[in-house]
Amino acid sequence: MQVIRTTGGRKTAIARIGLKTGKGNIEINKKPLEDYFQTEILRTVVKQPLQVDHETPYDITVNVTGGGFNGQAEAIRLAIARALCKLDGGYRAELKKQGMLTRDPRMVERKKYGRKKARKRFQFSKR
Repeated sequence: MQVIRTTGGRKTAIARIGLKTGKGNIEINKKPLEDYFQTEILRTVVKQPLQVDHETPYDITVNVTGGGFNGQAEAIRLAIARALCKLDGGYRAELKKQGMLTRDPRMVERKKYGRKKARKRFQFSKR
């Protein structure tokens, strides 16, 4: 049984996954999915690519670092989608149509000198 390894990223979160056929267990940083992500929305985000293939359950082990919970969930989603494409190229069209194979390029803008934040200025005083 071969393990397919891929990576996914979002903001500063990086997810490395291993996907193989199994019972449908998802383990993130050595914790079950339900323990790692407390909200149902983030669990749904992680499981989105798996809805393309309904009949085959996959065991997924994830190592994710950086970012917050939302960025980590979206990084895992991208990694799973890439792994499914490696496994079977027929899934690519459906995943591409749902926008799961695109890495979201938006990052936090850096803070500039002479500014309070990236774009916010200090209050102007005429006198």
